[in-house]
Amino acid sequence: MSDIGCRSEIAPLRRLLLKRPADAFVDERRIETQWRDLRYTARPDFGRAVREHERFTELLKGPGIEILYLPRDDETGLDSIYVRDSVVVSSRGVILCNMGKPQRRTEPQAAARFFEKTGIPVAGRIEGAGRLEGGDVVFLDQRTVAVGEGYRTNAEGIRQFRQILSDGVDEVITVPLPHWQGPDDVFHLMSLLSPIDVDLALVYSRLLPVSFRERLLSRGLELLEVPDEEFATMACNVLAVAPGRCVMLGGNPRTARLLQGAGCDVRIYEGREISLKGAGGPTCLTRPLLR
Repeated sequence: MSDIGCRSEIAPLRRLLLKRPADAFVDERRIETQWRDLRYTARPDFGRAVREHERFTELLKGPGIEILYLPRDDETGLDSIYVRDSVVVSSRGVILCNMGKPQRRTEPQAAARFFEKTGIPVAGRIEGAGRLEGGDVVFLDQRTVAVGEGYRTNAEGIRQFRQILSDGVDEVITVPLPHWQGPDDVFHLMSLLSPIDVDLALVYSRLLPVSFRERLLSRGLELLEVPDEEFATMACNVLAVAPGRCVMLGGNPRTARLLQGAGCDVRIYEGREISLKGAGGPTCLTRPLLR
């Protein structure tokens, strides 16, 4: 179980962490007490969320893919369904984050309890004034990682993250994120960038720093531009399950055609309850542990 390593966003999935709505949302009562405080756009429907997540999980299953599930933990809330954010995976083990969203601060320790039981090593943790969320961390290759600095991840968190990785990577690129819709909005680097293949990425360039966009181009990446009208429905948040094979949220037909036109195999899920209302797309719902 301790075999982990995930310094790629596109290599074939081998082990994956999820959390079911039954363990994150728990029931209608918990949803009712939390959804407004967590700034969901509307109240999730528990039964529909369960069915959506089951269908989403079916899209991820395949030969050689092991799926682990975070258990219910009463110290966490609805947002714990978005398992990517509480941890980052290095070659030496998981790195426990320190969440920028106050209501999510208990999630990394809840994940740590699960990792201890399952024998997954912890390589380090972000502490003190440092803030880091997994949605801001994007490995561009085995030795290069980009980290968004914004309202969820700060400079001190990035400094600690770099120190924990130490000689595991050659470069940690800090990517300044825009104010956009303010500190209460769900906004990560992966809101703007999803690697799809070794030479292909999906981006929303309007909000990318020019220097970082040029850095992506200098790496030989073709950048597929998400249409303005589909950015708000998380068209830029796409999970690569293998090079050129991806899972994306429904309701974004123009982006789906862009990906298909670039030769990608695109699988689409309905995520009104598990994605749109909580602003967490397929990358947010998943934490690859081994690729």
